Amino acid sequence: MKFRYVVAAALAVAVAAGAPTAGARTDGDAASSTLTVWLMTDAQGGAWADVVSAANRQFESAHPGIEVDVQIQTWGDHLTKLDAALAGGRAPDVVELGNTETTKYMAAGALANITGNRGSFPNSRTWLQALTQSCTYQGRLFCVPYYAGARAVIYRRDHWRQAGLRKAPASLDAFVNAGKRLMRLKRSDRNYSALYFPGKYWYAAMSFVYDYGGAIARFRNGRWVGTLDSQFALRGLRKWKETARALSRANRSGTEATQWTVFSQGRVGATISNGWEWGLIIDPENGNPRLNLGAFPMPSHTKGKFMPTFLGGSDLAIPATSGNRALALDWIRTFTSNGNMRTLTSAAGVIPNTTSLAGVNASKPQLAPFAQAAKASWFVPTAPNWANVENAQVLQNMLSSILTGRSTVEAASRRASTQITQILNAR
Repeated sequence: MKFRYVVAAALAVAVAAGAPTAGARTDGDAASSTLTVWLMTDAQGGAWADVVSAANRQFESAHPGIEVDVQIQTWGDHLTKLDAALAGGRAPDVVELGNTETTKYMAAGALANITGNRGSFPNSRTWLQALTQSCTYQGRLFCVPYYAGARAVIYRRDHWRQAGLRKAPASLDAFVNAGKRLMRLKRSDRNYSALYFPGKYWYAAMSFVYDYGGAIARFRNGRWVGTLDSQFALRGLRKWKETARALSRANRSGTEATQWTVFSQGRVGATISNGWEWGLIIDPENGNPRLNLGAFPMPSHTKGKFMPTFLGGSDLAIPATSGNRALALDWIRTFTSNGNMRTLTSAAGVIPNTTSLAGVNASKPQLAPFAQAAKASWFVPTAPNWANVENAQVLQNMLSSILTGRSTVEAASRRASTQITQILNAR
């Protein structure tokens, strides 16, 4: 909790110096002739850099005399630099944050409350659900979704055709049944997995929980409550266990960190993977370029729908100490306009911040399924202590204990829910 006090001190200094607080409205044009924007390394080259430059030209044309200073940051040290900048009163006007990084800054009061401005941003009604959740704290909006990465099923077309699967299955049961047929066809290979699913792969396992209407935790009556033992979460966990046991021979106490390597070795029919893992699987040097791959969103237990996927990605926020609030808001509007989002999506291959542009790369088989998958998404609880749940590996340990048979689904989920409640509410 040390960060909370550092930021609080920084805000106190800023207020004393006359800088705006989170609720203030600022005449940005009078505050400074330079708008400072921190973006991550993705934005520094190629098509991505072209989109940034185009947005800056559009913005500067609309704001004569204002110059945009884009400063590229690296993932390894950007939070350390941001903390120091906030404490020293030198924070940028706009900052890119990974969507799992926003909560502590929202909770600490370090980001401007832009709830009242939401309707002015392009596509705000169709923002990706999980990115929107990552920008929302206690019902208020503190950042704008930027772009996302999603997981979908990457599969070997030749293997699954042997099992009769020639198009994306319409339901989870259809997917599992086809996978069982494939397991029977490959029964001579005792290490083969129709769906490679390591026991501690919590990002994919929690999708089953959310697909059945469950959640890791919910905010109730002013506190967080672990809910993995709810009737809905239990249904999802039971289906996950059934699926993993039937289709996977992966390590039941292992992680997904090297699943692309295992896939490339030829004893895997499918994985639930990030879009960028496709390239690793068929990499000429470290993978197997001869594999004939395809992809589709993981089907839901409800026929015709997709299973919610966890979204990675980034958001754009305005530090509460910025003296250029109005300009910062307008730069974000410009940068996330339909035109710029469409170009970024098409040229850089990322998933846009809105479901309305999900079809931009519809003709690209390595991109389209992941954008489709992002239409249904979930996100971790936006609780200040969430990182402590991850660090304690509560979910990983629960899943492994279930899959190895050390615990029943009911006992393991009850234990995990108790731990999550305790951790999220600790002071």
